[in-house]
Amino acid sequence: MQSPENAEAMLQIAADAAVSKGGEDLVALNVSEPLPLVDIFLLVTGNSERNVAAIADEIEDRLVEAGHKRVRREGRAEARWVLMDFGDLIVHVFHGEERVYYGLERLWKDCPVVPIELTEAAERS
Repeated sequence: MQSPENAEAMLQIAADAAVSKGGEDLVALNVSEPLPLVDIFLLVTGNSERNVAAIADEIEDRLVEAGHKRVRREGRAEARWVLMDFGDLIVHVFHGEERVYYGLERLWKDCPVVPIELTEAAERS
């Protein structure tokens, strides 16, 4: 990975934010080998369009508050698959049906999984 400490710190913030808004089935993949400009993909599932939007908004708010710049965001209007690019970290927040349909875990199955350790505060939210 290019800057593992930065990417992992961003991952922690994003994961805690996702869980605090009801995000489920979090998976982080180290995609730095096939994608040299990105370190980690975070995949999160929401249970409705409203939930997907809330999760995406919370992740973005917390990462920006921590000083990370969002490069790009797509899919917020439909809230079925919101993609947020923060440089070292790309976050995919899916509605459950889209996550199964697009199967990013299957596409990136050769990439190592990055462990996610949620804080107690995020787990209690």
